Amino acid sequence: MIEPLLLTTARVSTFDGTQPLTGASGFFFERDRRLFLVTSRHVLVDAPSKHYPSRIEIELHTDAVNLTRSIGLSMLLYRDGKSVWRQGRDAGGEIDVAVLEVERAALPSGVAMVPFTPDHLQHSLDEVEVGSSLLVVGFPLGFHDVLHHLPVVRQAAIASSFGLRFQGQGYFLTDARTHRGTSGAPVVMRHPQGGALPWKLLGIHSSRLDMGGRDLEHDESLGLNCAWYADILMTLTDDDADIAPAA
Repeated sequence: MIEPLLLTTARVSTFDGTQPLTGASGFFFERDRRLFLVTSRHVLVDAPSKHYPSRIEIELHTDAVNLTRSIGLSMLLYRDGKSVWRQGRDAGGEIDVAVLEVERAALPSGVAMVPFTPDHLQHSLDEVEVGSSLLVVGFPLGFHDVLHHLPVVRQAAIASSFGLRFQGQGYFLTDARTHRGTSGAPVVMRHPQGGALPWKLLGIHSSRLDMGGRDLEHDESLGLNCAWYADILMTLTDDDADIAPAA
């Protein structure tokens, strides 16, 4: 049996029409029978780098037994000139997390995926200590099991006080070796009592954090990363929340 954690995450490819642009990671989140794809907001639009894709493709397994079988599902990012994803802000500014609803009717028959749910979110801060062991599940530099279409995991640790917004922003720090392509990956902690998917979803990996004045010749990279707190998903997937789609 394949570990269910590996079926939570999908490879995300961005396109401008038919022109391929970048690769990233994303994962599935289910709430009230609705299914969402979660990734980093900058995967969908990023003004500083002039990254403006018009659609994404995600790779889905079509056979739970034979994982070599897969299909690409294309999802448009704009409808009638307006973006279809949802992103949020808080007192600290923009949050680098975005969600897109996945139409179940568009999913292939026999699709094999394991979505996280609100039950996988961490509600008690007392159970998460600085230094706690984590996993980051994704597609670093696009690397993955190309035969079985599965992500890889990297070891990580919590590098700042969990529950305390680092420098006033809505994220905590992880200590891990990460690469381009990991943006949008779930950051999880083992939870043995978690049932069929025994993991707590703590965050969404965004980017590496570095010192602006670092001497590139003499100083190594910090090896620290930003992970946005996953409880933002309860806001972004709430139809009653006063959050407009991205401009």
